[in-house]
Amino acid sequence: MREIFGLWLVLLGGVALLGAACGGGGGSTATEEAAQGLVQFRRTCGVCHGQNAEGMPRLGKNLHNNPFVASQTDEALVQFLIEGRPATHPENTRGVDMPPKGGNPALTNENLQQIVVYLRSIQ
Repeated sequence: MREIFGLWLVLLGGVALLGAACGGGGGSTATEEAAQGLVQFRRTCGVCHGQNAEGMPRLGKNLHNNPFVASQTDEALVQFLIEGRPATHPENTRGVDMPPKGGNPALTNENLQQIVVYLRSIQ
């Protein structure tokens, strides 16, 4: 089911991008941002958290209905992604570094915001 939802988001994002390229639409919608966030998530975060955010053993946690994600504001989550969390942090229960920007310094604040919108879509 999650794979179908993920594919649906990617397809919908592609249709939205095509519409924007052809002059349709004004700003981006939350659905478009979530689709772009999924793409960015898979490129960077998916290595540790799984391609569909289902978590990976001894690496990143499952982010579906995740209490930490749910308890944070969007701004706090973006800041968390910017800073990362070292393995030595008392709240890091996996003992594995989460590098700033998931180890991808090319991610922009807009990309990080898109990832947050994606994470909200799976809560």
